Amino acid sequence: MIDMKERAMLLVQFRDANGAAVCGLLDGDIVRAHAASRSTYDHVRDCLAAGQGLIDSADAFGGAAMGFADLAAGERLLPPLTHPDPRRCLVSGTGLTHRGSADTRALMHMPDDAAASDTMRLFTAGVKGGRPAGDAPGVLPEWFYKGDGDSIVAPGAAMPSPGFALADGEEPELAMLYVIDNNGIPRRIGSAIGNEFSDHETERLNYLYLAHSKLRDCSFGPALRVGAPPADIHGETRILRAGREVWRKRFATGEANMTHNLANLEHHHFRYARHCRPGDVHVHFLGTAVLSFADGFMVDDGDVIEIGADSYGPPLRNVVRRAPDGTVMTKVQPA
Repeated sequence: MIDMKERAMLLVQFRDANGAAVCGLLDGDIVRAHAASRSTYDHVRDCLAAGQGLIDSADAFGGAAMGFADLAAGERLLPPLTHPDPRRCLVSGTGLTHRGSADTRALMHMPDDAAASDTMRLFTAGVKGGRPAGDAPGVLPEWFYKGDGDSIVAPGAAMPSPGFALADGEEPELAMLYVIDNNGIPRRIGSAIGNEFSDHETERLNYLYLAHSKLRDCSFGPALRVGAPPADIHGETRILRAGREVWRKRFATGEANMTHNLANLEHHHFRYARHCRPGDVHVHFLGTAVLSFADGFMVDDGDVIEIGADSYGPPLRNVVRRAPDGTVMTKVQPA
């Protein structure tokens, strides 16, 4: 669907009858397939090679029309942007960009003096210096690694949780999507609503365990919103258990609700040469403001997490599937 006022459109990706990834334009409840059956990644690369703006490529979607609901029911939906080689997709994120997450984490690690915690010092630094004007970079944000393309779960698919996890927690966030062009220049493809699934109990043990708590699968989509993200995005998270809603909360994100602006976050991510390798895909989560863990709610096996936001199309839905408890020692074999 193309919004001419905001110059934005929604793209989805799905499996065709042969299992190949195909990009489609979401127009209301209808998906119009790419006429040449190209994946989102291939379509983006085609546009870059032709010097065509992605937002001006709607004419490419002249293939078969199908119902979005049918694609979802048939479990044919894919993440809206993938790399054909999952090892060439970097999934990362930044935290402490929203007041809600900063308060939660500060209390998690230093309940008697939250204002003096490292968390609040870093958050305050972002408030003061995370929105630079002009070409000078702002303050360095937090950054974490989540995984490669194999850590991305398709919309509608099960969200796996390892048996050693101490907890499963949703994080409704804006996921920014990029492809590096042939000259090593990061190209912002668009954004999607995501679930940056994390283990907050492991993080609560010690804030230095944050890296471990983030090594979980995640999901984003179903739609990729081409163009600049809205500055003020409002959405809602729902958790369903056995078909009954057990937790719900509104959230706000986008630059108007963040300490850092997008330009500063992008600078500090792409200043590293290894993050500018031609052809790579980057998925970068921008942080959350609301999570059920902060309300004392614990996500359980079989719960359905639903996250939706205005102007981003159908909500993202995943069911949590926890592996059996009981961790055995990982044995490394000699060469």
